[in-house]
Amino acid sequence: MGTEYTTDNMTPEIKAMHEVIYGIDGQRNQAREIQALQDTIYVIGGKWKLPIINSICNGNKRFREIERSIPGITTRMLSRELRDMELNKLITRTVSPGPPVLVEYESTSYCKTFGHIIFEMIKWGIDHREKLKREQ
Repeated sequence: MGTEYTTDNMTPEIKAMHEVIYGIDGQRNQAREIQALQDTIYVIGGKWKLPIINSICNGNKRFREIERSIPGITTRMLSRELRDMELNKLITRTVSPGPPVLVEYESTSYCKTFGHIIFEMIKWGIDHREKLKREQ
């Protein structure tokens, strides 16, 4: 027989993930999982949010720097997405009085909590593209 499946033999990280998925009572709640996935996609989903976060985390702090680092994004879309990300506590916007007025964006510590997820998405995207090339 194998190892008994209890939370006692789990690392603290796995135990925490188990409790998130299964709850305190040990029962999976699919509705809760779907809601959590929808919430996540709402906050970081779409074509532009992850590239914007990536740009800011790579040192681009000013609006034009961010805009130039993301091919295809319009000024209007970047402005809209930055405002939405600020409302969701993913970035901060700091205005320093001028002249000239200086506006800078930074990722928050809250935003950085899903950095490992973004890294895994980048890794998966690279692997996926390679897989498709190999299978052509």
